[in-house]
Amino acid sequence: MSKILEFKDYGFKLAIINKLMYVDGVITPQLDAESFIEQIRGLEEGDGYDVIEEEGYDTIPEIKEYFEKLEITDTMVESITELYSDGGDEIYLQIIPFWSCEDNIFDVKSAEDVKLLPNLKKATLLFDYSGEQLIKEFKELGVELESI
Repeated sequence: MSKILEFKDYGFKLAIINKLMYVDGVITPQLDAESFIEQIRGLEEGDGYDVIEEEGYDTIPEIKEYFEKLEITDTMVESITELYSDGGDEIYLQIIPFWSCEDNIFDVKSAEDVKLLPNLKKATLLFDYSGEQLIKEFKELGVELESI
């Protein structure tokens, strides 16, 4: 039986979701901000575009909440040996459609969740460039970490 994983680092969880949903297609359907907003807010088809145009420069709260609550199981992550993310990943553009990549809102801040991915060996992630401590923590857990 699969076990639901409890992530502590939102940035790390988003990198995992991006891989599982938008890269590997393990999680379906892929969330699309416009249609999701139409559905969750009870809007007419096509009205999601207007919401994105108006609110897309900031975090769209319903989408952030969806990803925070999305359940990831241990069997979903078993095959992940490498993890690559950058500011142009689809998941970030669903949460903040017009994200400029100029802030650290999606940065990984902790190595704690690496323990949830037993086969992870290498990761390229968003994190603070002064993150020597984070690189060290990942290495201690057997994962080579690089920054974008």
